[in-house]
Amino acid sequence: MEEKRTRLSPQARRAQLVHLGTQMLAIRSIDAVSVEEIADQAGVSRGLIFHYFGSKQGFLLAVVRHLSQEMIDATEPDPNLEPLAQLRHSLTAYLDYVTENRDGYVSLLRGSATGDADMRLVFEETRTALTVRVLERVPLIGIPRSARVELAVRGWIAFVEETVITWLREPELSREELLELLNWALPAVALNPQDALALVAATAHT
Repeated sequence: MEEKRTRLSPQARRAQLVHLGTQMLAIRSIDAVSVEEIADQAGVSRGLIFHYFGSKQGFLLAVVRHLSQEMIDATEPDPNLEPLAQLRHSLTAYLDYVTENRDGYVSLLRGSATGDADMRLVFEETRTALTVRVLERVPLIGIPRSARVELAVRGWIAFVEETVITWLREPELSREELLELLNWALPAVALNPQDALALVAATAHT
């Protein structure tokens, strides 16, 4: 037991606790995360977790924030790829991340429906970061930025979130079919039908 009680700096201990919480959240719903188990795994008292995070809710909020940033980092587009390939690369990384962290990801999304304002804020900040990222790149795939496009991109991100969650429960499409659906849904909702078809045709011949 003494080996578990490794002395760490406050910053390192806090990071360790958040990491353990993230690991637990990857296989459990947020309501099933146990502060007692986290403390036991870290070899610290439950009171120390409350010392660092204020409460169990404060700890869960820190874990969800970490999960959000981890997902944003994991889905960073590869600037060496062509614009549409960047989108597919990010979607593939997104799908990989969500598959590996299913319960944690669902908790992040469902946080938007809780009564906790801080949890809702994390969700909104996550979606906003993803929206900004896409909007920075849509001109590169032939979609001029406009109010219509900004609205469509935000709606597309919500579509991706819900579609992936449904697919995880009922994977009736193959992984490749799912990625194809998500990839082409963006120009389909952001462009008028003629321009969307033209973009598909142009891409098919490149």
